Amino acid sequence: MSRTLYANRIGAPVTDQTPASAAFRYYDYCLVGMVAVLLCSNLIGPAKVCAVTLPVVGLVSFGAGNLFFPISYIFGDILTEVYGYARARRAIWAGFVAMIFASAMAWVVLNIPAADTPYNRELQPALDIVFGSTGRIVAASILAYWVGDFVNSYVLARMKVWTQGRWLWTRTIGSTIFGQGVDSLLFYPLAFYGIWETDTLFVVMLFNFVFKVCVEIVLTPATYAAVGWLKQTEQIDTYDTHTHFTPFSLEDEGERRHLTD
Repeated sequence: MSRTLYANRIGAPVTDQTPASAAFRYYDYCLVGMVAVLLCSNLIGPAKVCAVTLPVVGLVSFGAGNLFFPISYIFGDILTEVYGYARARRAIWAGFVAMIFASAMAWVVLNIPAADTPYNRELQPALDIVFGSTGRIVAASILAYWVGDFVNSYVLARMKVWTQGRWLWTRTIGSTIFGQGVDSLLFYPLAFYGIWETDTLFVVMLFNFVFKVCVEIVLTPATYAAVGWLKQTEQIDTYDTHTHFTPFSLEDEGERRHLTD
């Protein structure tokens, strides 16, 4: 495996100090996509609880955001697989900061005095319902996302080295099982323990974990297509054989292997 670093243009070498944005054409779009899905699924989705009847299982309820939140993990898989753990780490921190800002903005908007108009008298209660999550739930959501995404990225990067880049599906699904598992184990007890019955908490946690993993499995062909296209377009493939896996860094230290090496 070549240890030389290459830009996306064939044969154009770059150094360790070259910014990721200068070397890649689509990294920024993947980062923005991940953050956008994360914010929308956490701000828009939780306001609605859906109920569907499934064969054998019967009636099940779930937050609408669970339909879309797994897509943020798919973006994390793509970023780690193509660009490496160090660059996925930047995206995770971007999402973390964006969630904190969105939560702070929601708190300010909800608590700032509203003008006494007929429209605001109807709007304010609706905003309170949709965006008025308790601080406990918000903190649990942000922490669970941060830890779960880092676990997801770490497992995928490690599995890629172990499998020598083969069997992409094993690491996209395997990393999601670990990442979503940690996410669920953190979020639901931190957010709802003592509020929900223990049995209800366990059932909801288990169902949402299985549901999110199933979304990852169903979208595996799309992940394969996106990863393959990005690798060919960027002309790189990243193996984290010498990466420092600390989450507390923004250094661009991923190793890029030119596809023609």
